[in-house]
Amino acid sequence: MQRVWGWVAALAAILACVPALAQGAPELTVMSLNIRMPSSDDGANLWEKRRDLTFATIRAADPDLIGTQELFQRQGDDVVKALPQYSWFGTDRYGGHANEHMGIFYRRDRLKIVEQGQFWLSDTPDKPGSMSWGTDLPRMVNWATFQTKDGRKFRFYDTHFPHRDQDEGAREQAAKLLAARIAEGPKDLPVILTGDFNTVDSSGAHRALIATLADAWLARPDHQGPGFTFHGFTGKGENRIDWILTRGFTVERIATIDTHRGEVYPSDHYPVVARVRFER
Repeated sequence: MQRVWGWVAALAAILACVPALAQGAPELTVMSLNIRMPSSDDGANLWEKRRDLTFATIRAADPDLIGTQELFQRQGDDVVKALPQYSWFGTDRYGGHANEHMGIFYRRDRLKIVEQGQFWLSDTPDKPGSMSWGTDLPRMVNWATFQTKDGRKFRFYDTHFPHRDQDEGAREQAAKLLAARIAEGPKDLPVILTGDFNTVDSSGAHRALIATLADAWLARPDHQGPGFTFHGFTGKGENRIDWILTRGFTVERIATIDTHRGEVYPSDHYPVVARVRFER
């Protein structure tokens, strides 16, 4: 039998027995999703053919926050039209809105933005569209400080690291810059980082980030779902390159969500969903 609703059990495990943030409890549900740009080369997985499944996957997980990668503006607008409880923000890799965004979605009824910003993963991080370390495309981070209804604040970051095999050094440089920027932020604020890091958890980039952040997947030996995230619209893969990293949170549940409808998938990456609790 094809796995059509295989994510239901995983989501039930994530959400069961955990009070809802809307009821005032100090927990958040977070999703990291490389949504896959709307490419004309995707055949059965054109955006127009998979977007309803993407909406259904988000709806079922009911995340408070989604850090996306490869998001184009029309995709973001499609998500908000289908799921109007969400808003999203973020500039694209060049500082505008014509290319890939690291778009951050959030539930307006559960969270409010206190401040927001962006920086580029380069030697000139405040210059829009800047590149360094031999990369072929600008890479960036969008971030915001959010406040929950019970007054708790936290900082959320979302990114997409360079993708080529020869970019391993650039990914490590990007991780060091990102870790430094997080360290420069408010010391008392909990942190959540989502992203497609295009590398594995034995890499220098991962080591640079987990020096001060915890990998939510590794924090829960009872994690559920496949141990890989990129599958190229095949359901088969090897590498866990999409991570949720935290500081000041306890991870209650985490899963990769492997839903598909026949040969149609929400994306060429599996979403990662975590339920996290404020430590204080």
